[in-house]
Amino acid sequence: MRLRCLALLPVLCLLVGCAARGDAAQTGPQPVGSMALAYAEQFSVDYYEGGAALVSIGQERCLLVPEGAEAPALAGVPVLHTPLENLYLASSGAMDAFVQLDALPSVRFTSTEAADWSIGAVVDALEAETLCYVGKYRAPDYERLLAEGCSLALENTMLLHSPATREQLEALGIPVLIERSSYETHPLGRMEWIKLYALLVGREAEAEAFFARETAALSGILDAEPTGKTAAFFFVSPNGWINVRRAGDYIPKMLELAGGRYVPAELTGDGSAQSSMNLQPEAFYAGAKDADVLIYNANIYPVDSIAQLVAQNDLFADFKAVREGSVWVTEQNVFQQTTAVGAMIADFHAVLSGTDADTLTYLHRLH
Repeated sequence: MRLRCLALLPVLCLLVGCAARGDAAQTGPQPVGSMALAYAEQFSVDYYEGGAALVSIGQERCLLVPEGAEAPALAGVPVLHTPLENLYLASSGAMDAFVQLDALPSVRFTSTEAADWSIGAVVDALEAETLCYVGKYRAPDYERLLAEGCSLALENTMLLHSPATREQLEALGIPVLIERSSYETHPLGRMEWIKLYALLVGREAEAEAFFARETAALSGILDAEPTGKTAAFFFVSPNGWINVRRAGDYIPKMLELAGGRYVPAELTGDGSAQSSMNLQPEAFYAGAKDADVLIYNANIYPVDSIAQLVAQNDLFADFKAVREGSVWVTEQNVFQQTTAVGAMIADFHAVLSGTDADTLTYLHRLH
């Protein structure tokens, strides 16, 4: 019996230690609920009595407290009083969400010049000077941000390569929040970040309504059987390389959700963190010549016709999709309109299934 008790002693000590740590973890204010998220995994929101919301993104946290509410005592967590004004969006991918929320007036600063924007409302705001360019994210106009009362710098993970910029912003009293929407594994998870952005500006109801509407419109597509069609997504660079998305990128996943199969997946699935890669034309030909659909990414190097595509490399003349006239091109605004994920999946499905392909939003047929 003595030996048996001695053998159990380490286990009992471990249990006591876990209980003690659990009691310690329960001290302080406790959340009363959490934000319901259907797809997003890169952030979470816990709610506290009085309406405060604790935002967690990776290891970073901040507390959003509505005006007039009391902040729960959470040690070491920066507090932001909402709704926020004079936001600095160094993350251009977040801008479309504020447009959809009708919250663009809350955004005062951008690190993207007017010539590089394709969202009409943003261009108009820059021309009206209600939105202003304050320099690249690595070296913004700190004096202007400070003088005009910037309440928050919303950055993407590029800022991790420029830690001195963050240090300077925070030294001036400007909080920094780094969003990680591009790390979401599900394309609709990217779109769901609109719920977090809405918290910043007091537009939660609008965000919930938007997300519910967009996902409901996709229900028939997401539940449908695969089309059995294959599709390639690419563009031709000036030096002749074929730029394609890696198999793990969100574009191939959108094609899969739309009922298709991405090619040439076997050439692009090396586990790299990069979203795209270059292939020799011959390698792309071998992997995608029999694809049912070709989708040309016109974001950087647009093409106007199939003849122009073939002129870039005569191998394209022998692609099945070229011979059958199933070549499509993206509109140039699609990548800045990050809330368009649902509509883009619907466009992909229409092209793959051959239904309503003449009433697309972000694609058009190349002739």
